[in-house]
Amino acid sequence: MKNIIIFLLFSNSTFAQKKADKKDWITIFNGKDLSGWDIKISGQPLNDNYKNTFRVENGMMRVMYDQYQNFEEKYGHIYYKKPYSYYIVRFKYRFQGNQTPGGASWNVRNSGIMLHSQSAQSLTFNQTFPLSLEMQLLGGLGKGERHTGNLCSPGTQAYMQGSLRPVHCIDSDSKTYDGDQWVNAEAIVLGDSVVHHVINGDTVLTYNKTQIGGGFVDDKQGWGIAKMDDAAIEAWKKKDGTALKTGYIALQAESHPIDFKNIEILNLEGCTDPKALSYKSYFIKSNKSACRYKKRKV
Repeated sequence: MKNIIIFLLFSNSTFAQKKADKKDWITIFNGKDLSGWDIKISGQPLNDNYKNTFRVENGMMRVMYDQYQNFEEKYGHIYYKKPYSYYIVRFKYRFQGNQTPGGASWNVRNSGIMLHSQSAQSLTFNQTFPLSLEMQLLGGLGKGERHTGNLCSPGTQAYMQGSLRPVHCIDSDSKTYDGDQWVNAEAIVLGDSVVHHVINGDTVLTYNKTQIGGGFVDDKQGWGIAKMDDAAIEAWKKKDGTALKTGYIALQAESHPIDFKNIEILNLEGCTDPKALSYKSYFIKSNKSACRYKKRKV
Protein backbone atom coordinates (compact mmCIF):
# COMPACT_ATOMS: atom_id res chain seq x y z
CA MET A 1 0.00 0.00 0.00
CA LYS A 2 2.62 2.50 -1.03
CA ASN A 3 0.54 4.74 -3.30
CA ILE A 4 -2.31 5.77 -1.03
CA ILE A 5 -3.42 9.19 0.10
CA ILE A 6 -2.61 9.97 3.71
CA PHE A 7 -2.41 13.10 5.82
CA LEU A 8 0.98 14.46 6.84
CA LEU A 9 -0.02 14.22 10.47
CA PHE A 10 -1.22 10.63 10.00
CA SER A 11 2.30 9.29 9.93
CA ASN A 12 4.73 8.31 12.64
CA SER A 13 7.55 10.03 10.74
CA THR A 14 9.97 12.44 12.38
CA PHE A 15 8.54 15.24 10.24
CA ALA A 16 5.00 14.63 11.43
CA GLN A 17 6.08 14.36 15.05
CA LYS A 18 7.82 17.74 14.84
CA LYS A 19 4.78 19.37 13.27
CA ALA A 20 2.31 18.02 15.81
CA ASP A 21 1.84 20.10 18.91
CA LYS A 22 2.45 17.92 21.96
CA LYS A 23 -0.33 19.59 23.92
CA ASP A 24 -2.89 18.31 21.39
CA TRP A 25 -2.14 14.67 22.24
CA ILE A 26 -4.11 13.34 25.21
CA THR A 27 -2.47 10.69 27.36
CA ILE A 28 -5.28 8.25 28.18
CA PHE A 29 -3.17 5.87 30.28
CA ASN A 30 -1.34 7.60 33.12
CA GLY A 31 1.22 4.84 33.69
CA LYS A 32 0.31 4.64 37.39
CA ASP A 33 -3.11 3.00 37.67
CA LEU A 34 -6.18 2.00 35.65
CA SER A 35 -8.26 5.08 36.45
CA GLY A 36 -10.40 6.17 33.51
CA TRP A 37 -10.78 2.61 32.22
CA ASP A 38 -13.55 0.00 32.61
CA ILE A 39 -12.93 -3.74 32.60
CA LYS A 40 -15.28 -6.40 31.26
CA ILE A 41 -14.22 -10.05 31.24
CA SER A 42 -16.53 -12.76 29.94
CA GLY A 43 -18.55 -14.35 32.74
CA GLN A 44 -17.54 -11.68 35.28
CA PRO A 45 -19.34 -8.54 36.50
CA LEU A 46 -18.38 -5.15 35.11
CA ASN A 47 -15.06 -3.95 36.57
CA ASP A 48 -14.24 -7.30 38.16
CA ASN A 49 -10.54 -7.52 37.27
CA TYR A 50 -10.54 -11.31 37.38
CA LYS A 51 -7.27 -12.73 38.73
CA ASN A 52 -5.60 -9.34 38.28
CA THR A 53 -5.60 -9.78 34.49
CA PHE A 54 -5.10 -6.06 33.82
CA ARG A 55 -2.44 -4.34 35.92
CA VAL A 56 0.09 -1.52 35.88
CA GLU A 57 3.79 -2.15 36.36
CA ASN A 58 6.76 0.09 35.51
CA GLY A 59 4.62 2.52 33.54
CA MET A 60 3.09 -0.24 31.41
CA MET A 61 -0.47 -1.51 31.17
CA ARG A 62 0.02 -5.26 31.32
CA VAL A 63 -2.26 -8.16 30.41
CA MET A 64 -0.98 -10.99 32.62
CA TYR A 65 -2.02 -14.56 33.39
CA ASP A 66 0.35 -15.59 36.18
CA GLN A 67 -2.61 -16.11 38.55
CA TYR A 68 -4.45 -18.40 36.09
CA GLN A 69 -4.19 -22.17 36.00
CA ASN A 70 -6.25 -22.32 32.81
CA PHE A 71 -7.61 -19.60 30.51
CA GLU A 72 -11.17 -21.04 30.49
CA GLU A 73 -12.31 -18.62 27.77
CA LYS A 74 -12.00 -15.58 30.02
CA TYR A 75 -11.81 -13.22 27.05
CA GLY A 76 -11.60 -9.67 28.33
CA HIS A 77 -11.17 -6.03 27.35
CA ILE A 78 -10.33 -2.80 29.10
CA TYR A 79 -12.23 0.23 27.76
CA TYR A 80 -11.29 3.89 27.88
CA LYS A 81 -14.10 5.92 29.47
CA LYS A 82 -14.72 8.33 26.58
CA PRO A 83 -16.02 7.58 23.05
CA TYR A 84 -14.39 9.13 19.98
CA SER A 85 -15.34 9.46 16.33
CA TYR A 86 -12.50 11.28 14.49
CA TYR A 87 -9.12 10.60 16.07
CA ILE A 88 -5.69 9.03 16.00
CA VAL A 89 -4.75 6.56 18.72
CA ARG A 90 -1.09 5.59 19.07
CA PHE A 91 0.70 3.23 21.45
CA LYS A 92 3.51 0.73 21.82
CA TYR A 93 2.98 -2.99 22.42
CA ARG A 94 5.04 -6.11 22.96
CA PHE A 95 4.15 -9.75 23.52
CA GLN A 96 5.78 -11.55 26.42
CA GLY A 97 6.58 -15.15 27.25
CA ASN A 98 4.25 -18.07 26.67
CA GLN A 99 0.52 -18.40 26.16
CA THR A 100 -1.70 -19.31 29.10
CA PRO A 101 -2.71 -23.00 29.22
CA GLY A 102 -6.15 -23.49 27.73
CA GLY A 103 -5.87 -20.62 25.25
CA ALA A 104 -6.87 -21.35 21.67
CA SER A 105 -4.06 -22.15 19.22
CA TRP A 106 -4.96 -19.10 17.11
CA ASN A 107 -4.45 -16.85 20.14
CA VAL A 108 -0.70 -17.43 20.50
CA ARG A 109 0.87 -13.95 20.39
CA ASN A 110 -2.52 -12.56 19.42
CA SER A 111 -4.23 -9.48 20.87
CA GLY A 112 -5.74 -6.26 19.59
CA ILE A 113 -7.13 -2.80 20.08
CA MET A 114 -10.87 -2.39 19.47
CA LEU A 115 -12.00 0.75 17.61
CA HIS A 116 -15.56 2.16 17.51
CA SER A 117 -16.42 -0.42 20.18
CA GLN A 118 -19.65 -0.70 22.13
CA SER A 119 -19.20 0.36 25.76
CA ALA A 120 -18.13 -1.99 28.53
CA GLN A 121 -21.47 -1.33 30.23
CA SER A 122 -23.45 -2.56 27.22
CA LEU A 123 -21.87 -6.01 26.98
CA THR A 124 -23.96 -8.94 28.15
CA PHE A 125 -22.61 -11.04 31.01
CA ASN A 126 -21.01 -13.89 29.04
CA GLN A 127 -20.15 -11.90 25.90
CA THR A 128 -16.59 -12.58 24.79
CA PHE A 129 -16.00 -9.79 22.24
CA PRO A 130 -17.56 -6.34 21.85
CA LEU A 131 -19.12 -5.24 18.59
CA SER A 132 -16.18 -3.25 17.19
CA LEU A 133 -13.46 -2.92 14.59
CA GLU A 134 -10.41 -4.78 15.86
CA MET A 135 -6.94 -3.69 14.86
CA GLN A 136 -5.50 -7.14 15.39
CA LEU A 137 -1.97 -7.37 16.81
CA LEU A 138 0.01 -10.51 16.04
CA GLY A 139 3.53 -11.43 17.04
CA GLY A 140 5.79 -13.50 14.83
CA LEU A 141 6.24 -17.17 15.73
CA GLY A 142 9.70 -17.59 14.24
CA LYS A 143 8.19 -19.69 11.46
CA GLY A 144 7.91 -17.22 8.61
CA GLU A 145 5.55 -14.40 7.73
CA ARG A 146 2.85 -13.29 10.19
CA HIS A 147 1.31 -9.87 9.67
CA THR A 148 0.17 -7.47 12.36
CA GLY A 149 -2.21 -4.51 12.17
CA ASN A 150 -4.87 -6.66 10.51
CA LEU A 151 -8.62 -5.99 10.61
CA CYS A 152 -10.99 -8.33 12.43
CA SER A 153 -14.64 -7.40 12.60
CA PRO A 154 -16.80 -8.78 15.43
CA GLY A 155 -20.32 -7.76 14.44
CA THR A 156 -19.01 -5.23 11.90
CA GLN A 157 -17.99 -4.98 8.26
CA ALA A 158 -16.16 -2.56 5.98
CA TYR A 159 -15.37 -1.74 2.36
CA MET A 160 -11.98 -1.95 0.67
CA GLN A 161 -11.28 -0.54 -2.78
CA GLY A 162 -14.98 0.03 -3.40
CA SER A 163 -16.20 -3.45 -2.44
CA LEU A 164 -17.77 -4.77 0.75
CA ARG A 165 -15.42 -7.21 2.49
CA PRO A 166 -17.65 -9.23 4.83
CA VAL A 167 -14.96 -11.74 5.84
CA HIS A 168 -14.11 -11.73 9.54
CA CYS A 169 -10.36 -11.01 9.32
CA ILE A 170 -8.41 -9.18 6.59
CA ASP A 171 -4.62 -9.41 6.49
CA SER A 172 -2.44 -6.31 6.36
CA ASP A 173 0.83 -6.08 4.43
CA SER A 174 2.99 -5.41 7.49
CA LYS A 175 6.37 -6.86 8.29
CA THR A 176 6.67 -9.72 10.77
CA TYR A 177 7.84 -8.89 14.30
CA ASP A 178 9.28 -11.91 16.08
CA GLY A 179 10.24 -12.11 19.72
CA ASP A 180 9.38 -9.76 22.59
CA GLN A 181 10.30 -6.50 20.83
CA TRP A 182 8.31 -3.28 21.20
CA VAL A 183 6.26 -2.29 18.15
CA ASN A 184 4.81 1.18 17.43
CA ALA A 185 1.20 1.15 16.29
CA GLU A 186 -1.46 3.73 15.49
CA ALA A 187 -4.94 3.80 14.05
CA ILE A 188 -6.27 6.81 12.17
CA VAL A 189 -10.06 6.76 12.43
CA LEU A 190 -12.27 9.24 10.58
CA GLY A 191 -15.84 8.42 11.56
CA ASP A 192 -17.26 5.82 9.17
CA SER A 193 -15.34 7.21 6.19
CA VAL A 194 -11.86 5.71 6.44
CA VAL A 195 -9.55 3.92 8.87
CA HIS A 196 -5.79 3.50 8.42
CA HIS A 197 -3.68 1.02 10.40
CA VAL A 198 -0.04 2.12 10.81
CA ILE A 199 2.79 -0.09 12.11
CA ASN A 200 6.24 1.38 12.79
CA GLY A 201 5.42 4.32 10.54
CA ASP A 202 4.10 2.27 7.58
CA THR A 203 0.43 2.34 6.56
CA VAL A 204 -0.31 -1.39 6.32
CA LEU A 205 -4.11 -1.47 5.86
CA THR A 206 -6.85 0.96 4.82
CA TYR A 207 -10.61 0.41 4.77
CA ASN A 208 -13.74 2.56 4.70
CA LYS A 209 -17.55 2.71 5.02
CA THR A 210 -17.49 0.96 8.39
CA GLN A 211 -20.83 -0.60 9.34
CA ILE A 212 -22.64 -2.72 11.88
CA GLY A 213 -23.21 -6.19 10.42
CA GLY A 214 -21.33 -9.21 9.14
CA GLY A 215 -22.11 -11.72 11.87
CA PHE A 216 -24.02 -11.82 15.15
CA VAL A 217 -23.70 -15.38 16.46
CA ASP A 218 -21.00 -17.77 17.64
CA ASP A 219 -19.76 -19.99 14.81
CA LYS A 220 -17.91 -22.22 17.32
CA GLN A 221 -14.56 -20.74 16.31
CA GLY A 222 -14.67 -17.90 18.82
CA TRP A 223 -15.10 -15.04 16.36
CA GLY A 224 -17.86 -12.47 16.20
CA ILE A 225 -19.69 -11.41 19.32
CA ALA A 226 -19.83 -14.91 20.76
CA LYS A 227 -22.04 -15.63 23.75
CA MET A 228 -24.05 -12.42 23.43
CA ASP A 229 -27.55 -13.13 24.73
CA ASP A 230 -30.46 -13.51 22.31
CA ALA A 231 -32.13 -10.19 23.12
CA ALA A 232 -28.91 -8.29 22.44
CA ILE A 233 -28.35 -10.15 19.19
CA GLU A 234 -31.83 -9.21 17.98
CA ALA A 235 -31.26 -5.57 18.93
CA TRP A 236 -28.00 -5.41 16.94
CA LYS A 237 -29.59 -7.20 13.97
CA LYS A 238 -32.05 -4.33 13.64
CA LYS A 239 -29.05 -2.05 13.05
CA ASP A 240 -27.53 -4.27 10.34
CA GLY A 241 -25.98 -2.07 7.64
CA THR A 242 -26.00 1.06 9.83
CA ALA A 243 -22.89 3.24 9.56
CA LEU A 244 -20.48 2.76 12.47
CA LYS A 245 -19.23 6.28 13.15
CA THR A 246 -18.20 6.40 16.80
CA GLY A 247 -17.42 4.27 19.81
CA TYR A 248 -14.96 3.35 22.51
CA ILE A 249 -11.34 2.20 22.44
CA ALA A 250 -10.57 -1.09 24.18
CA LEU A 251 -7.45 -3.21 24.66
CA GLN A 252 -7.79 -6.95 24.47
CA ALA A 253 -6.96 -9.91 26.73
CA GLU A 254 -6.99 -13.12 24.66
CA SER A 255 -4.78 -15.53 26.63
CA HIS A 256 -1.25 -14.40 25.66
CA PRO A 257 0.57 -11.88 27.90
CA ILE A 258 1.04 -8.47 26.29
CA ASP A 259 2.25 -5.06 27.45
CA PHE A 260 1.05 -1.62 26.30
CA LYS A 261 2.55 1.80 26.97
CA ASN A 262 2.49 5.42 25.73
CA ILE A 263 -1.23 5.22 24.87
CA GLU A 264 -2.30 8.58 23.44
CA ILE A 265 -5.21 10.09 21.51
CA LEU A 266 -5.25 13.01 19.08
CA ASN A 267 -8.86 14.17 18.85
CA LEU A 268 -9.64 15.26 15.27
CA GLU A 269 -13.28 16.14 15.86
CA GLY A 270 -14.00 19.25 13.81
CA CYS A 271 -10.92 18.83 11.62
CA THR A 272 -12.65 17.20 8.66
CA ASP A 273 -15.82 17.48 6.63
CA PRO A 274 -18.37 15.08 8.16
CA LYS A 275 -20.38 15.16 4.91
CA ALA A 276 -17.51 13.87 2.78
CA LEU A 277 -18.33 10.67 0.92
CA SER A 278 -14.81 9.26 1.00
CA TYR A 279 -11.44 9.99 2.52
CA LYS A 280 -10.34 11.70 -0.72
CA SER A 281 -13.01 14.37 -0.09
CA TYR A 282 -11.84 15.34 3.39
CA PHE A 283 -10.44 18.79 3.96
CA ILE A 284 -9.03 20.74 6.87
CA LYS A 285 -11.46 23.33 8.21
CA SER A 286 -10.10 24.19 11.65
CA ASN A 287 -7.26 26.45 12.77
CA LYS A 288 -6.33 24.39 15.79
CA SER A 289 -2.88 22.86 15.56
CA ALA A 290 -4.15 19.29 15.47
CA CYS A 291 -5.81 20.08 12.14
CA ARG A 292 -3.19 22.03 10.21
CA TYR A 293 -1.99 19.28 7.91
CA LYS A 294 -3.03 18.69 4.35
CA LYS A 295 -3.06 15.37 2.53
CA ARG A 296 -0.43 14.27 0.06
CA LYS A 297 0.42 11.24 -2.05
CA VAL A 298 3.28 9.04 -0.89
